Amino acid sequence: MTHRIDRVEHLIKEEISLIFLYKLPNRLQDSSFGFVTVTSVKVSPDLKIAKIYISVFEKDKREIALEKIKSVSGFIRSELASRIRIKFVPELKFFIDDTSDYVEKIEGLIKKIHENDNKGND
Repeated sequence: MTHRIDRVEHLIKEEISLIFLYKLPNRLQDSSFGFVTVTSVKVSPDLKIAKIYISVFEKDKREIALEKIKSVSGFIRSELASRIRIKFVPELKFFIDDTSDYVEKIEGLIKKIHENDNKGND
C-alpha cells in the first residue's frame, strides 16, 4: 500500500507542477506573487485527500498566492483528472511550505553560536 501512495504522490506532484507552469498563468491573470513551486505532496491512506505544499519565492506574497491558488483549486483538480489515470482524483488542499524559513532560522542560530565561540577564543 505504501508503495502505491508514494507513486501517487510523485505523480500528483509532477502533474500539478506542470499545471502551475503551463495552465495557471492564464487562469490567474494576476501572477504578481512570482515564482511558485510544488515542494511536496502527501496523500491520505485512502487516496481521498492530497495535501499540496507550495513554496512562493516572494515571502511577502505567500498568503495572496495561496488564496489565489485555493480559488482555482477546482480547475486544478479537473486538469489533474484529465492528466492521470486513477479511479478517484483526491480533493486538493494547498498549504504554504515554510521549511525554508525553519532552515534559515536554524542556520542563523548556528552561525551565531560559531560567532560567539570565535569571540571566546580570541
